[in-house]
Amino acid sequence: MDTKIDVSRPAADIEEKKTEKDFDYSASTVANSERSKDGVSKEIRNSGDGPEGVEIVEDAGIVVDDSAPPDGGYGWVCVLCNFFINSCTWGINSCYGVYLSYYLTHNPPLFKEATAFDYALVGGITAGWAMLISPLANLLTRKYSSKVALLIGSTLQCASLIAASFAYKVWHLYLAQGCLFGIGMGMLFVASVGILPQWFHKRRSVANGISAAGSGIGGLAFSLGTDAMLQRLGLAWTFRITAIVAFVVNTTCSIFLKDRNKNINPEIKMFDLNLIKRVEFLYVVGWGAFSMLGYVVILFSLPNYGVSVGLTQSQGSIMGAMLNLGMAIGRPLVGLYSDSWGRINIAGSLTFICALTVFIIWINAKSFGVLIFFALINGAICGTFWTTVPPVTAEVVSLKQLPSALNLIWLFMIAPLTFSEVIGLELRRHYWVGGIEKSDYLHPQVFAGLMYLVAAVMMLLLRGWKIAYEDNLAGDDAGPEQKFGKGRNKWIRWAKV
Repeated sequence: MDTKIDVSRPAADIEEKKTEKDFDYSASTVANSERSKDGVSKEIRNSGDGPEGVEIVEDAGIVVDDSAPPDGGYGWVCVLCNFFINSCTWGINSCYGVYLSYYLTHNPPLFKEATAFDYALVGGITAGWAMLISPLANLLTRKYSSKVALLIGSTLQCASLIAASFAYKVWHLYLAQGCLFGIGMGMLFVASVGILPQWFHKRRSVANGISAAGSGIGGLAFSLGTDAMLQRLGLAWTFRITAIVAFVVNTTCSIFLKDRNKNINPEIKMFDLNLIKRVEFLYVVGWGAFSMLGYVVILFSLPNYGVSVGLTQSQGSIMGAMLNLGMAIGRPLVGLYSDSWGRINIAGSLTFICALTVFIIWINAKSFGVLIFFALINGAICGTFWTTVPPVTAEVVSLKQLPSALNLIWLFMIAPLTFSEVIGLELRRHYWVGGIEKSDYLHPQVFAGLMYLVAAVMMLLLRGWKIAYEDNLAGDDAGPEQKFGKGRNKWIRWAKV
């Protein structure tokens, strides 16, 4: 059962959680059952202590919460739509490493005034603007509907790529491939990411994992396709073809996506600043921020790193594609085991393992085969944040507070996503061999590994808080058998969290 905390009534929270445990299962079960049976009288009324508009159904004396996630049904259509939206948003963004390598190695330079810093910042501000636009996307979703924000995002993303195809100055890239593409992608992402938790409870992490795998499949397809188009058609037509494909897919999925805002009536606050006062929420933010500092360096630098150790541009794009293939394979499994073994457990463990793969494999990888191995293994786990952030956040806030909480998290991600690759490229060491400039990526690799280590520490602290919180629900006088999990020490105790 997800932990739901009402920060507006902290004094009553523990007592409410004790009673909630007793009826949560029966209420959610009845909510998902057929309610229109002949001969059974029903009384529908507005809940006195719930949000206005949320209906409580009394069926033969059993309380039914109409806002309970149905754990399936049309929700699977929404999973499929989210999968393809992620393919054509984050999937396209994931292949920016192919563009970056093309920009850095093209001779003569495509944009004479551009530097490596410029190209890195173009990729960074794309993700940064996607997070920056989240308040507006959230407002449009709450004021009108998720479809409005989705269709606006689809249109803006298409327009950005068409505009980028006519760029001949680097500042054109900043505006088109950077800012405008980020705004469109952010609209699509923010409007869609909160929909699946409304449809799923027990299978929430699985559904989110399948959806997040779309970015891996999209990244795989667009990495290979982008490299082939760049070599054969050039930069302009690569942008245009990508724009057409993304517009058709995103628009179609936007039409079929359906939220349950009328049932749940989520809080309309764009920013619930009370959340910032809660240390457990700050642990989630810290986990995300440090993860992104490492994630973007790996995602954008890997193709060019391959070129720096003697591989071809095509082999570098294949490495980027394999990284995305790893994401596509790993993310559904991350979701599956998150539901089975605990969302915080899996998120923290895989974040730590990701740091190990950087230190043990990537730093020592110099051949194409070893780099492909690293790309597949690391790709499966490096994006754990994106796979698990909605269900992990739902462990520390209520479902009604989830949109506001995610909104704040996206804003905190702006700086790490924008400047991570800039930091990574600035940390490179340059040297000359036979009149050819080479780059040493040791410092960016160490930086990425350390960021994942710090992120893992954040999750360890969150796990300790969660276990202590559940112990408090059991009461001060509870014996070891009533405590949450097995063991006495909360830091090493086994518990499904």
